[in-house]
Amino acid sequence: MGNQLFQKAREAVSLAKQATTGASTLDAGNAVQVAKNALSSAYANSTDAEKEQLRMLQQELDQIQ
Repeated sequence: MGNQLFQKAREAVSLAKQATTGASTLDAGNAVQVAKNALSSAYANSTDAEKEQLRMLQQELDQIQ
């Protein structure tokens, strides 16, 4: 089944990236905040490999801010 928090974090970052390309600033800001929270929640319950992927997702999120 996999780590659901990890999956949600990946989805949230993807949605944040999409939101910054066409949504209003407020919507994009909300999407980024949701993604940050999802990444934070997922990190504590992830394997080392997942943590590395989460760090990469965090870098992607930092680039769109």
